Amino acid sequence: MHERDRLSTGIAGLDEILDGGLIRERAYMVTGGAGTGKTIAGLHFLSEAIEAGEDALFVAFEEDPADLADDAAGVGFDTSDITFLDLSPDAARFVDDQSYDVFEPDVVEGSGVAARIVEAVEATAPDRVFVDPLTHLQYLAPDEYQYRQEVAGFVQYLTDAGATVLFSSQAAVEGERATLEYLCDGSIRLDHAPKGRTIEVTKFRGSDFRSGAHTVRISDSGMSVFTKLSPDSHGRIRESRTLSSGVDELDKLLHGGIESSTVTVVSGPSGVGKSTTATQFASEAAARGDRAVFYLFEETRDTFVRRSKGVGVPIEELEADGTLAVEEVEPLSISPDEFAQRVRTEVEQRDAEFVVIDGISGYRLSIRGDESELIRELHALGRYLKRMGVSAIFVDDLDSVTGDFEPTSSNISYLADNLLFLRYLEAYGELRKAAGVLKKRTGDFERTLREFEIRDNGVHVGEPLTGLRGVLTGTPEWGSDRPFGPDDGDSDSPSDRTDSHK
Repeated sequence: MHERDRLSTGIAGLDEILDGGLIRERAYMVTGGAGTGKTIAGLHFLSEAIEAGEDALFVAFEEDPADLADDAAGVGFDTSDITFLDLSPDAARFVDDQSYDVFEPDVVEGSGVAARIVEAVEATAPDRVFVDPLTHLQYLAPDEYQYRQEVAGFVQYLTDAGATVLFSSQAAVEGERATLEYLCDGSIRLDHAPKGRTIEVTKFRGSDFRSGAHTVRISDSGMSVFTKLSPDSHGRIRESRTLSSGVDELDKLLHGGIESSTVTVVSGPSGVGKSTTATQFASEAAARGDRAVFYLFEETRDTFVRRSKGVGVPIEELEADGTLAVEEVEPLSISPDEFAQRVRTEVEQRDAEFVVIDGISGYRLSIRGDESELIRELHALGRYLKRMGVSAIFVDDLDSVTGDFEPTSSNISYLADNLLFLRYLEAYGELRKAAGVLKKRTGDFERTLREFEIRDNGVHVGEPLTGLRGVLTGTPEWGSDRPFGPDDGDSDSPSDRTDSHK
């Protein structure tokens, strides 16, 4: 289908679902329960016509046009250039016949409703028509057969007149909705469930489309649609690089650093230093001139900036340079589709090259579903970032502080190209930390553990802990080599170290 045959719905996300928009001079149905946004979708459809210099006709069977205009203004629409045909119950009464032959398939003449619609169409020659709701015609027909005939004739008349038609349906019965879906060229379903608002295209004759339910948000600027991320629809080529963390000993663990266009999972229990490690990688990327974006799901921006400053990372300076952005995300107020759109905006419009999701536990709250859905969403996000040449870090909080070793939560190890784990250890009556690499898909890595600390000047990684064994079984033991202890020559006493880092 050529681009000239398409026209926008006025809703960018819906156009993306429809593979570019609606096909001209065809009829489409938008269906859903009360309050799902059918009329708002129609207003977007007609307003887009006005923006394009086209003529638009609103056939109102239910609401008075004055009320419609007031409601439309409340969600950002100026309806002054839209022609309204008022067929609402409070308008002029219909003719007194017991049966209303609104349209015969080959005849578009008559009295009452039909005559008024014909008059409006001939007077305005609309490029687009929105009928709200078309199901009102059911009350004017004596039986189901005539209702179908009238709807088919009505739609055919409008499209033959050169209009693209969108009509709303309040069909509550599945068979009734199926009847209208059969008669139209495309069907769009709106829903308002406890998990949030969604939109789904169930039919689009003559074109491909993105299946499944996508997120809808209605605000004072109208309807926004956030498409479900489709990784394979995106991609660009970037030169492969090895990205340093800025900490020599940490880079040694990774044999130079992490490769670009990969996903790194940094896992460990609460307070072990995961977020600070991710911040180290992101700030180093920003210092190199690569735009980095840090999404905070679990702490406030002010806390993050203050904590980072405490370990020598100048977040505000990097933000002022334009190489780092920090976004606080409230997971209970956003869906995965909305968050994916935020990420896409940073990647596709602002050329972000490094993204941190901190963390998976907070992101899980936005899912409001089971663990399998979490894995699907993370899979799509990670695959998208890699295909776009973006390096990503997912911060993964583990429940267990000690005991059996868990590389990640929720069985997400397969998502990671690189898996860096942080671990608490008890040594000589003191709680210490260790870091290790479990996986590096694109190259080799050091197969030892190293002591790990967060100090006032940032992340510190010590020498390999060659005397330590049993970490992965959950029962660490020390051999004859004494890796560290009270007299290991470390100039920093426990009280000198920075504690309580994520």
